[in-house]
Amino acid sequence: MKRFAWTLFVLMLVAFPLFAGDFYVNLASQIFIAAVFAASLNLLVGYGGLVSLGHAAWVGLAAYTSAWLYLRMGLGHAAAAPLALLLTTVIAGIFGWIALHASGLGFLMITLALSQVLWGTAYRWSSVTNGDNGLSGLTRPAPFGLSLDKPAAFYYFALLVVIVALWLIAKFVASPFGAALRGTRDEPRRMAALGHDVWRVRWITFVYSGFWGAVAGLLFVYYHKYIHPTTLSLTVSAEALLSVIAGGAGTLAGPVVGAAIVLTLKNYVSAYLERWNMLLGLVFVLIVIFMPDGVVPGVRRWWARLGRK
Repeated sequence: MKRFAWTLFVLMLVAFPLFAGDFYVNLASQIFIAAVFAASLNLLVGYGGLVSLGHAAWVGLAAYTSAWLYLRMGLGHAAAAPLALLLTTVIAGIFGWIALHASGLGFLMITLALSQVLWGTAYRWSSVTNGDNGLSGLTRPAPFGLSLDKPAAFYYFALLVVIVALWLIAKFVASPFGAALRGTRDEPRRMAALGHDVWRVRWITFVYSGFWGAVAGLLFVYYHKYIHPTTLSLTVSAEALLSVIAGGAGTLAGPVVGAAIVLTLKNYVSAYLERWNMLLGLVFVLIVIFMPDGVVPGVRRWWARLGRK
């Protein structure tokens, strides 16, 4: 039954551009990008117990690197994309080495501070980032000669990426290493006593999380064909964290559902309500009250209760 439901859901996603307008197809593409971003943060928050407010750093850094290599160095997307992923992952390793010298609130503040360093650099280093004007004039890649300029084409490209990302993240958290990661979240002292290197487990997860954040950054810059310093802002990190918490931290589907909620309110409801942020806050408060562990775990719990009646 569960497999049938998932198969039906995937078929609906595949068929979606056939009956939806361009606005909704573009909105779905943005949700896919946000889902990869939130799922990468969930590795830290949900499975590692490490709350970060600097995750936008990886989206912005990968996007800026790819854009700069394409516009200023003349590299094609096939070369710029892996270089952007590599650089962002290396920086994530350096930032992780710094941030993981603290835990709890200290870790959160260090990730925020490091992210703000990149945000300030993006504004001030105008010779590279073009400052407040951002980098424009970008194009979308054409993998295997297939143009991604049409909304439906980019939708399928983003859908493929999000499926691969979620599958690999699921394999990661279901592996023995993922079990060790959850152990460091719940009982770090006991894990250390059993011979596990808690710091190394967390650092590897931080780097892996940064890699998928960079993938989301590439999707972001391909979709918008433009990058601005606000991509590195605290607001972007906070929206991803809100997506994880609202959907259900420590679940695979939670960040996807949370991203869909946040992006729908941000891009659709905002067209009808000027103060859509207030509605987002109200929705979040209701989720915390009625589903304190998130929408996905809450719905599962309600469904189980109905099944017992």
